[in-house]
Amino acid sequence: MTAADLVNRFVLARSAYRRRDAAAAEAAHAHHYLERSLYETGRRGQHLADAVLGATDGVVTTFAVVAGAAGANLSSGVVLIMGFANLLADGLSMAIGNYLGARSQRDFWREEREREIWEIEQIPEAEREEIRRHYRRKGFDGEWLEHAVSLITSDKERWLEEMMREELGIREEKSAPAVSGVVTFSAFSLAGFLPLISYLVAFIRPDFLPRAFSSSVALTVAALFVVGAARWFITRRTWWRSGFEILALGGAAALCAFAVGHFLQALVG
Repeated sequence: MTAADLVNRFVLARSAYRRRDAAAAEAAHAHHYLERSLYETGRRGQHLADAVLGATDGVVTTFAVVAGAAGANLSSGVVLIMGFANLLADGLSMAIGNYLGARSQRDFWREEREREIWEIEQIPEAEREEIRRHYRRKGFDGEWLEHAVSLITSDKERWLEEMMREELGIREEKSAPAVSGVVTFSAFSLAGFLPLISYLVAFIRPDFLPRAFSSSVALTVAALFVVGAARWFITRRTWWRSGFEILALGGAAALCAFAVGHFLQALVG
């Protein structure tokens, strides 16, 4: 099964849901590799979420620095120093935080899984009673309840996964923590560099400085809209609505930074 097959299966299912087409939905579920497709899609979805989050934060925080510096009438060199310092420090901080968060989730899952394995081996009757209580709450009773308990506990892996899901409510973290960190940092750095391009040009060609801020605004607007529209791959909301939403939020943050810079410059100067 190829990656394209996995994508097509979910595209078909989502399209069927939007059209409320039961026949198309049934066709989307006719594949015999649902478990693998869920694994692959979950992993890709997490990395895409990391990229969108990193890119959004990179554009907004870097342009906030640019807007604040522009409001204070600082030179292009100062803007670049502040901007690149933000790219490196904030980008690394965000990537490390994402990496540690993902690794902590994975470590927690592994530790709890080991504990459940030990309990199944050492106190199996107590663990069977846990399964019995879970399924009684779901409405099973009598012979059907005992049949469900017997079926689940007859296979150790099935029993273990049931305990992890029903008792603890946790699932295995599919994404690699290191990959999450790298994706976040890369997206943050690439997107965050865009508001600085015009000031880099102005640093090389000083005559461009009067147009540097307006050019930075244009690049930032485009970047925010594209990043926002990319959320369509995660949320499946209308792409242009997602684009304008991120644009409005990012614009508000930048406007605030510009106002603060202008106020402080007037206060000091």
